[in-house]
Amino acid sequence: MTGLILFAHGARDPRWAQPFRRLQMMLSEQQPQHQVALAYLELMSPRLPDAVAAMVAQGITHIDIAPMFLGVGAHMRDDFPAIMAELNIQYPHVELAVLPVLGESEELLQRIADWVMQGVKG
Repeated sequence: MTGLILFAHGARDPRWAQPFRRLQMMLSEQQPQHQVALAYLELMSPRLPDAVAAMVAQGITHIDIAPMFLGVGAHMRDDFPAIMAELNIQYPHVELAVLPVLGESEELLQRIADWVMQGVKG
């Protein structure tokens, strides 16, 4: 089994995470060979190191991390690489693969543009 962690920012209001929970459930149903978890940078738990530790404790040795960010801001430029460096030191036997941030996908941006235009009047 491999792991997939959806990595999001986090928020004070737990309702903010509802779309990520739905996405987690959808991926779990579509990809039963993956253990799918959520992790957050701050304000919510589990944090990314805790989610990785939980998967490693289950014997998972390949974990894909999908940053749920539209752009590469300070968190993805500064905070995330520092967290990943620590995780790579702590778990040298685990392959940690990072997917591009959402906003780097032209296909996803086009789908968002199409969805927005469906709601635009005129």
